[in-house]
Amino acid sequence: MRVVVAETAGVAVVGLGVYGAVGYLWGVPYPEFVLAVLVAAVGLFPLRRRYPTAVLLVLAALTGLSPAVGPVTAATAYAAARRTVRARRRARLLAVAGVLVVGVATAAAPWLGPGPVPYGVALGLVLAPTAVVVPGLAGTAQGQQGRLLRALRERGDAAERARRLADSEARIHERTRIAAEMHDLVGHRLSLISLHAGGLELALDRAAPELRDEAALVRRTTRDAMRELRQALGVLGPLGRDTGPDVLTDATGTRADVESLVATSRDGGIDVRLQWTGPDLDTRPVRVRRAVHRVVREALTNVHRYATAAHVTVTVVHDDEQVRVVVRNGAPPRPSTVAGERGTGRGLTGLRERVELLGGTFAAAALPSGGFQVAATVPAEPGDAPAPERPGERTDVSDPAADADASSDGGRSAGTAHVVPARRDTEALTLAFGLVALSVLMVLGIGFVYATRPHQLAPPPMPRIGMTYHEVAGAGVLDNAAVRAAATGREPPRPAGTAGCVYPFNGATEIHPGGLTIARYCFDAAQRLIAIDRFTVPSVRDATPWETP
Repeated sequence: MRVVVAETAGVAVVGLGVYGAVGYLWGVPYPEFVLAVLVAAVGLFPLRRRYPTAVLLVLAALTGLSPAVGPVTAATAYAAARRTVRARRRARLLAVAGVLVVGVATAAAPWLGPGPVPYGVALGLVLAPTAVVVPGLAGTAQGQQGRLLRALRERGDAAERARRLADSEARIHERTRIAAEMHDLVGHRLSLISLHAGGLELALDRAAPELRDEAALVRRTTRDAMRELRQALGVLGPLGRDTGPDVLTDATGTRADVESLVATSRDGGIDVRLQWTGPDLDTRPVRVRRAVHRVVREALTNVHRYATAAHVTVTVVHDDEQVRVVVRNGAPPRPSTVAGERGTGRGLTGLRERVELLGGTFAAAALPSGGFQVAATVPAEPGDAPAPERPGERTDVSDPAADADASSDGGRSAGTAHVVPARRDTEALTLAFGLVALSVLMVLGIGFVYATRPHQLAPPPMPRIGMTYHEVAGAGVLDNAAVRAAATGREPPRPAGTAGCVYPFNGATEIHPGGLTIARYCFDAAQRLIAIDRFTVPSVRDATPWETP
């Protein structure tokens, strides 16, 4: 709104400047009408964005009536040409507007313009280029430049997205190759170890029963190694090809998924209970559901390893703002067979990183009662993620190159935010300067037309009562000695307060047989005309010099 008011006020000021310059230098007939036309044009100017064609044609017609509307029409022609994409439509619009200016100026010239029809045509030919053609060409160039820049920017963005996609595809391909190598080499070796450990367990059951537990431990350890290897392969390889038992799907982290994890642990001999409060997580982002799944699964895995006989409670509280997951187990009644072994801690560290990456909090610590508790709070709608995630996208492994690209793009965006206002200010100043320069050329062209119009010399004003002596003399009323001598002694009495009279020999003096009509102009002491008298005096009869009258 402020921009519209500023633009309207600017063109109004420039139009008033043109009106004042033309009126001061050459005079404007019917100034009230011309000023009313300018006010109407300024009132139509804000509608140029919604109705560019109609407003431009109306303003072109008004320009023919009043050259002061020229700056308003120029700004409208610039905006209309800039917004019109089709070249033919733009050319037709500018041509019709120019013809309107010339036609109306030609028709109105005898009454409102410089004079006869030829001078009206000349005035229209001056106004059409300065008010329509030149601004229209400038708007055309500016509009094409803006559209070209937008197209180049979109093309550059598309190329950047294609480059990032190609880099991502290359990374995924390399990870898939590494996963395949690990699966073929390490997986095969672990499968052989598990097979031989199973055979050794059966053989020792008959030959040396006291060593069977050691063989069973080797088989279980190999099985755990196989499961962890599948998890690592799921991180390295694409999600669509992760066929292990711990595959993550679109249902990961939902209530059914958590109940499945709890049921699996219960089938493994753990006394575990689920407490769910709030709606399901099926409508939440995939990142949130995966985090919930990871927390519950890692916590239950640790219970399997270190507190098999303990009672476990899994609590999930879901509301509009956050999801809180708590897995608590009591002290086991008897120590586990692997209780003395200490883990690497990588599982809990990975959970902490995942939760904090989403803007949540994570805590894992032993309880005073001898149990252990894992608690995580995740925002229901994390908004600080580096990029939106869709099902099937990989987010388990951070990509430094992608982060660097995002940071650099953010820097460009921030820089653009600072550059755009300055660019707009520069463009506004340039347009204002161009409009003023075009108005000056318009005034000069109008002045050339007005300077060549025919000038009729006005007759001098007739003397009238109240005029000064200099004004009467300027009208050609000058004293004549012969006329004064003829009136001496024969004129009627002078008016009261007369300080002096003038007896001119002009059109009022008439000579006819037997008499002479004389005009007398009498002035008071302030040299102001107080009376104009006409009287007739007798003429001298023609006779020879020696005759007496």
